[in-house]
Amino acid sequence: MKVVNLLVGGPTYLWPNNLKVGNIKENWIGVDRGSFRLIEMGINPIVSIGDYDSMNDAELSIVKKNVKDLRTFNPIKDDTDTQLALKIANEELNADIINIYGATGGRLDHFLSNFLMITEPRYKNIVEKIRIIDNQNTISYFLPGNHTIKKELDKKYLAYLPLNEMNLTLNDVKYTLDNYHVSRPISFASNEFIESSATFSFDKGILSVIQSKDL
Repeated sequence: MKVVNLLVGGPTYLWPNNLKVGNIKENWIGVDRGSFRLIEMGINPIVSIGDYDSMNDAELSIVKKNVKDLRTFNPIKDDTDTQLALKIANEELNADIINIYGATGGRLDHFLSNFLMITEPRYKNIVEKIRIIDNQNTISYFLPGNHTIKKELDKKYLAYLPLNEMNLTLNDVKYTLDNYHVSRPISFASNEFIESSATFSFDKGILSVIQSKDL
């Protein structure tokens, strides 16, 4: 299973510990300043994309020396840098899993753009590949059907976020639902696993599931 990681420009204090110490050695795409941050940790991205206005000349020079595939985009464009990186991860690198780091914290509009981009119809075929990860949360997305999610060892809480109207069933958790009709986007927050995995099902749209912990 091929994993491709994206590092975008969110604050570094929200990175998970394994990223902070440079222990994630799989394939990387650096998004703008994310490329320089990866190189600082001894990780050379396969691809670097962005308009690079967040770096000074010395930093950009370091990126150019360490990344073979550097792609420059005009800042005035239809897609965000993260969307462009998603396209490369899926269509060119053939990723089975796409982990996005540095996508939370900082500007709320940037986070919401990252969180909601999967609702665009063009991403329907890759919705379930995408995860957004920081030091407290792992955000996953699911399409209609029956699903099982495994508990991450360091996470205590579960949240289910229907992004549209649906009928939702939650099993193997502290607070269950049985074919509950959801009429609008909502967060069923602060749920918990009762075993090492939990099952759920729904009939239409997209469901986001967040595993989280307190710090």
